[in-house]
Amino acid sequence: MLELIDTYWLYFLVGQYPNGPLGGLALTVVLASLGLLLGLPLGVLLGIGRVSPFAWVRGPVTALVFVVRGTPLLMTIFWAYFFLPSVTGVKTDQFTTMLIALVIFDAVYLAEIFRAGIQGVPRGQVECARSLGLGYWRSLRSVVLPQAVRSMLPSLVNQFVSTIKETSLGYIIGLTEVSFIASQINSQVFTKPAEVYFFLGLSYFVLCFGLSRVAWWLERRHVRGRARRPVPPRAALSTPESHSP
Repeated sequence: MLELIDTYWLYFLVGQYPNGPLGGLALTVVLASLGLLLGLPLGVLLGIGRVSPFAWVRGPVTALVFVVRGTPLLMTIFWAYFFLPSVTGVKTDQFTTMLIALVIFDAVYLAEIFRAGIQGVPRGQVECARSLGLGYWRSLRSVVLPQAVRSMLPSLVNQFVSTIKETSLGYIIGLTEVSFIASQINSQVFTKPAEVYFFLGLSYFVLCFGLSRVAWWLERRHVRGRARRPVPPRAALSTPESHSP
């Protein structure tokens, strides 16, 4: 196995780059990162739409979220690869196709993360903001979202972990991500499939487990931060009537 790593480690990491397109583990991380970052603004908008007080906004957004969440990512990839070119007349390459599918998929899952984060903010915070004269959108931007984002960080990291694993489906359309590269290496050595795919699984495990520990650390830090918040003294919360004889 050490001989296999010594021979193919660079190809496993970056594919044919710089003499060809970027591939391997580097392409997997780049694709997952872009999918999450580009899906984040759309996820915020969809998450806000999920909790919108207007039914004509909340209804279609909820339907979209349920449809995409109820569909395998593989179907989304096929739609992006075969359906979009037939409608737009523009043929996309494997990287663009996979990126579009990941952005759609991540945006929908991020929408649910943002919805849960927004609904997790105490209602009193919103009522205080509105009592100070802040409108709905300003209360959301200045009061609700900053608190919601802090509690959502562990979930965002976990979504990034899921996105990294989902990039392996790019193998179906010939994208040279790390699973595709491992298959090519296996076709060259023939006699060492166990070693090749063990190293592939180990690479996924190290990357995803490391990010999972980051999510765990962020969650623990958030819990400790909430526990250290000062609690107002009882006297400050009592009303004048409570002291009357």
